[in-house]
Amino acid sequence: MSEYNLEKLVDEITKEVLRALASNTGLSSNTSLSSNISLKDESKGIDPFLLSPCEALTGECNACGHCPSKLEDKVLQIIQGGACRIGGTLGMPSVRPDLASLIDHTLLKPEATKEDVIKLCQEAVQHKFASVCINPSWVSLVKEQVEGSSVKVCTVVGFPLGATTTIAKVMETRDAIANGADEIDMVLNVGALKAKQDDLVFKDIQAVREASSEKILKVILETALLSDEEKVRACKLAKQAGADFVKTSTGFGPGGATVHDVALMRETVGEEMGVKASGGIRDYETALKMVEAGATRIGASASVTIVKKAAAGNGGKY
Repeated sequence: MSEYNLEKLVDEITKEVLRALASNTGLSSNTSLSSNISLKDESKGIDPFLLSPCEALTGECNACGHCPSKLEDKVLQIIQGGACRIGGTLGMPSVRPDLASLIDHTLLKPEATKEDVIKLCQEAVQHKFASVCINPSWVSLVKEQVEGSSVKVCTVVGFPLGATTTIAKVMETRDAIANGADEIDMVLNVGALKAKQDDLVFKDIQAVREASSEKILKVILETALLSDEEKVRACKLAKQAGADFVKTSTGFGPGGATVHDVALMRETVGEEMGVKASGGIRDYETALKMVEAGATRIGASASVTIVKKAAAGNGGKY
């Protein structure tokens, strides 16, 4: 394809995207782009341009580079469609991550009751969390409770020690999927990893990967028990075995997620895999630090507290 034809194709695609954006908004072609800008905004030191609607909604894109702040909802749709990076430009204000859609709303305590699990599901649906993460015995109930919503059903395998046999993990995985699980969080064999039995660790993950078919598979490292070298090795083995995510902790070990571990895991697996921060994340500030370090999923039982704090600081939006 010639350079001219390539540029023409890009122009045509851009026009189609802009038309789609305009059709999904309530703005007419006569809408004033500065109707909501006041001198008061300037007095606060806010650039009025950043507060004005995107010009692409009423005319031609001016390539300002502020899509993440001016078209936040549309950018989120693009990310959910598979994009791993969104371009921005100098001067763009900080952009709030959509924390609710990154959270696995979690209840793994052994004393959890049916009423507790139903409440967990109701909260997940209300706040549009990514998933509900529960022990395997609750999978069928959760599947019923979140039916018709965007909330996924997540359960754990080989939990919390990772010391069960591979065939036990495989059977747990098959049973969970048969009962309605969409995502599997498995604990790797920590002892084998520390003993440098990498082939055993790899085959353990690979077997669960095969049993889980096309479902999302997350591998829990239990980072508080590992050295940095072991964390890196575990991440590489999980990636080689075809896992979708690496995850920091079970929440039942000697420690939880840290910014250092999340950043190290992200650096090791690159942009192709997800990183789930879990364990000890009880407030918005901590969750945000994990996202900034590279986490693309947050495991938390204090999810409602986290998103309410996020909403309070962002005009009521999660």
